[in-house]
Amino acid sequence: MAYDFDLFVIGAGSGGVRAARFAAGFGARVAVAESRYLGGTCVNVGCVPKKLLVYGAHFAEDFEQAKGFGWSLDEAGFDWPALIANKNREIHRLNGIYRNLLVNSGVTLLEGHARLVDPHTVEVGGQRCTAKNILIATGGWPQIPDIPGREFAISSNEAFFLEQLPKRVLVVGGGYIAVEFASIFHGMGAQTTLLYRRELFLRGFDDAVRTHLRDELGKKGMNLQFNADIASIEKQADGSLLATLRDGRHLETDCVFYATGRRPMLDDLGLETTGVELDERGFIKVDEQFQTTEPSILALGDVIGRVQLTPVALAEGMAVARRLFKPEEYRPVDYQHIPTAVFSLPNIGTVGLTEQQARANGHKVKIFESRFRPMKLTLTENQERTLMKLVVDAETDRVLGCHMVGPDAGEIVQGLAVALKAGATKRIFDDTIGVHPTAAEEFVTMRTPVGA
Repeated sequence: MAYDFDLFVIGAGSGGVRAARFAAGFGARVAVAESRYLGGTCVNVGCVPKKLLVYGAHFAEDFEQAKGFGWSLDEAGFDWPALIANKNREIHRLNGIYRNLLVNSGVTLLEGHARLVDPHTVEVGGQRCTAKNILIATGGWPQIPDIPGREFAISSNEAFFLEQLPKRVLVVGGGYIAVEFASIFHGMGAQTTLLYRRELFLRGFDDAVRTHLRDELGKKGMNLQFNADIASIEKQADGSLLATLRDGRHLETDCVFYATGRRPMLDDLGLETTGVELDERGFIKVDEQFQTTEPSILALGDVIGRVQLTPVALAEGMAVARRLFKPEEYRPVDYQHIPTAVFSLPNIGTVGLTEQQARANGHKVKIFESRFRPMKLTLTENQERTLMKLVVDAETDRVLGCHMVGPDAGEIVQGLAVALKAGATKRIFDDTIGVHPTAAEEFVTMRTPVGA
């Protein structure tokens, strides 16, 4: 059968665009359909605008620290609408770049909602296209629990477009989005409360990282409420919100921001017209080559629920393009030693196993840890402390995990990820000469284990 396209990609996010561009570069006839955001969540309502807001939030501390270096500053003023307008301009510019990347690669771009008609046919705005292969890369969508008053709450989607900065914000959740936005709102000057239903946020991160960040956020004056959850939200006569907690307490706020997870975006996708199956969590079921249970349909990124990070989706997109259209260059995605950052204030950077994971996997470990006040803060009143931690296999000397809480943690850990990928031992770390004076040199100067 003759098809209109060799590959039809539903979703122009990071993974979808990567697969489409490279498939076209390999000579395939490719189309992409996108109904919302060129560039996907990351570019439009995710990591890119979030990082811009994090930069903005950190200036409050930068201005205060400048006094210790002899700078006399007038009272700083902050203009939230100006920041949002500048952010919107940058995102609009990036949308254009993504459009040009696709078009210049020879990809046919269809702007509209795509729906599967059968395993080889997609309909977009009344137009039907056939394809030998269809790739689902529609990403995720924020979830707000079904509680009374949920209509008064916002998610990250809406937070990026708030017309004014709320004076009081209640952030609900314990993942990286929650702690990042709590840091943003707090840094901008909002009275911020972070509410989480468990004992401690950032489940899955190293325990030392979790407790260190908890202590640092507390020192900055953020109100942390653990073992707490919202039962209902009411809008009051003055426009403020009253959150009733499950333990009976009441919290007044101007904004309730939910960051309690994301679901795969499969709405009205037409999966029922195919043999695509979902797993018990509601994500699309795929094999190691991103093949669904329908032979002609593949899926990647957040819709498959593996590692929901933009660089991972990019790697998956490249793997799909190579396997389908340049198999001689195909290599599977390696999910080991994936570095990640949490852009809270202070930042978190981490790669490899946590201490808890290493012990659970049967490793005998040595723990190396350093906590110190960064040099930049020694002339200021700021008492923030940095944490650096190495998890080392006691028998092989191989470094199993690197973890950091502090300024530029993501930048530093990216380099360490290369070392872990290469199988570096603690001896190699010890034999590496540090860059002085930097915080990063601590990773190669920790000599005495603090735990085993």
